[in-house]
Amino acid sequence: MGPKAKKSDNKPKKATKAELLKQLQEEENKRLKEEEEARVKLEKEEIQRLEEQRLQKRKWQQLEKKDLQRRPEELQELYSLEECFPEAERLKQDIRSLSQWKHYIQCDGSPDPSTPQEMNTFISLWKEETNETFESVMKKSKLVLQLIEKLKLMLLETPSYNLQEKNITEYEGSILQLQELLQLKFNIATEILLRQASSFADLDTGNMEKIIQGENITLYVWANLKKNPRCRSVRFSHTQIGFEIPKVLATSSIALRLLHTHYDHVTPRDAVPAPAVPTVPAIRAVSTVPAVSAASAASTVPGTPAGMELFRTGARSPETVGQEDQEDGRPSERGSVFIQEGEIKAEEQSNTEVQMTSATEESKVTEGELEMKLLSESVAQAQLDLIKNVPEKPETPEYKEVDLCHFMILGGVYHLDILELPPQCKPVKGWIMVEILKEGLQKFTYPPEITDDLEAENAFPPIEVTLQVQEKVTFFEEPLVARWDTEGKYWRTDGISEVYYSPEERLVSFSLEVFGPISLMQDTHINMPYQSWELRPLDVNKALLIVTTVFTELQIQIQENLCMLASVKVKGKEHSSVLEGKWMTPIPFIIALKETGLNIFPTAYSHFYVVINNKVPLVEMKAYRQMALLSSAFAFGWSKWNTLCNSTKVVFKVRECLSDKHPGVPNWALFMFSGDRAQRLKIQEDSASFSEALGEDMEFHSTLYHMVKDFASKEAMERTRSSSCQFIDSVCYMLLSTRVLSYS
Repeated sequence: MGPKAKKSDNKPKKATKAELLKQLQEEENKRLKEEEEARVKLEKEEIQRLEEQRLQKRKWQQLEKKDLQRRPEELQELYSLEECFPEAERLKQDIRSLSQWKHYIQCDGSPDPSTPQEMNTFISLWKEETNETFESVMKKSKLVLQLIEKLKLMLLETPSYNLQEKNITEYEGSILQLQELLQLKFNIATEILLRQASSFADLDTGNMEKIIQGENITLYVWANLKKNPRCRSVRFSHTQIGFEIPKVLATSSIALRLLHTHYDHVTPRDAVPAPAVPTVPAIRAVSTVPAVSAASAASTVPGTPAGMELFRTGARSPETVGQEDQEDGRPSERGSVFIQEGEIKAEEQSNTEVQMTSATEESKVTEGELEMKLLSESVAQAQLDLIKNVPEKPETPEYKEVDLCHFMILGGVYHLDILELPPQCKPVKGWIMVEILKEGLQKFTYPPEITDDLEAENAFPPIEVTLQVQEKVTFFEEPLVARWDTEGKYWRTDGISEVYYSPEERLVSFSLEVFGPISLMQDTHINMPYQSWELRPLDVNKALLIVTTVFTELQIQIQENLCMLASVKVKGKEHSSVLEGKWMTPIPFIIALKETGLNIFPTAYSHFYVVINNKVPLVEMKAYRQMALLSSAFAFGWSKWNTLCNSTKVVFKVRECLSDKHPGVPNWALFMFSGDRAQRLKIQEDSASFSEALGEDMEFHSTLYHMVKDFASKEAMERTRSSSCQFIDSVCYMLLSTRVLSYS
């Protein structure tokens, strides 16, 4: 056996102390070197950042200086362009005067609704007419409803500065008298019809059933002549409208009446609280002033484009306006463009010269020019009032009371009544004898107010009612059924149960404990906030406003001073509407859209019920006015970045559009506007984050109009300048009414 092999030593040799020290020294040197390199790099980056910041600040100061130099010229040009708004108001006044003149020379026997004497005469003469049939009353109701609509439009369309409190009282009084008289006439005509119920009795059932249909009113009446206890299901011929009545009614001498009025004369006009509107000076007062100096103008006019502040109730001179607004932090609002006086340093340094120059210029102002200035201010104030939000929410309604700021009535009112059957006409020896009750048509009390029956609840159960939804109305969800409380004067939802809605058949059925006026309601803000919007030019004085909501897409065409519903899509599918193809002026058009359920028009209370991106009203109004000026040649659209900037700024898309053909990928630019400064942003709609950085080689301007003008073609600006004042005013009114910048 040979000798054993020695074991190999594979263990690493231990580093010596000197080697460990050397290694630690190398690591320390490496760390210090890296730290030094990082420090130097940070210093260079900081120096570079500061230099870029300095250059950027210097560039910004140069841009501000340049903007300050051209600001007066731009504001003067914008002011001259915005004279289209008072000019459009003058045309409206001329149209109203011409309408009155046409009515005067027409001599058709109908009264002038603006003349109280004629209205009182008409009402008195109609009251004296007796024994009118339901058909004759329905025929007369067309004229009555036209008069009511004219009076309502006069209250809505006439500016507050042209409408005296006396006129408002007279118009509202005439409306109320006509409404009450019309309902009284329908009741009397129903009584006359029911006296002849036996003459119209059905051969099969022995009971009377009649349907009288008109343009705005439909009457369904059923008279229980046979009192058959087994006849408890009432269905009107060729309809699904009807009642399921209990035995106690089937054996009673009663009549069931359903009077469907396609309008609402039940809800008082003051049911929805009106927001307070500031007093605006009357324009007519100007014509009585033979000559106006600068001092007198400052004391009688709240503001002028030359530098006085707009929309203040107290009289202040130009220099006082600037000082007070600077002290309390409010911008001085100049003319129709509301420019901040504090930003114009040149004016601050030469107050005395400005005052002397202003005095010289104002002394030369003619009465017509001053009247135009006042009219311009009043129109701007009226536009601002359209988009102001009330600071306080209306009082919370009582239990089961419907909040009319939250819900709106659609399809008119269904007047459901159980009536006592009057004595029937009897033929006697060639004569028709009838007993006429002195108290007239009487309602049958159901259920009885006082009963000793322990099983009263079973003896007087709720009545099942089936109603037809009006064809022109669109409900996006199950309607809210409400009944009118005659004593409390409000709509309430109690006493109504087992509601069922069939959208395919357009039928609503429910159980009703107490008969009376019934209405179907929908959430006023069901189409708010909007998902997107776009204002697109079609041609000179033609534009298309597209508003997309959760349920629908509306396309509204605007041409001159008229609007038309061009297209409706509900849940992505084409939807027919009775309003399609009908041209109307903006206010009647908005009312008609609301009445069909296509409501995209917020009120002063809507911000309490909708989560919105609320913007400062003054900034919003300026944006809409200048967008309207450009709407013949430029398209504007929704931007997601508008929700990320603060309330003092608005962001939207802009592009030149000289053709009605909509390109697949439009070349949109993003603009930001704060009321006194407009700039084109560097970011795009699909950028990763929001930034207010200015676009490359871009400047900013005092107005949106001049900012757009920087990249616009000559043809586009020529088309813009050739737009009519009525078209611009209509576009602006629709933008103010929809408030797309706050409710999208």
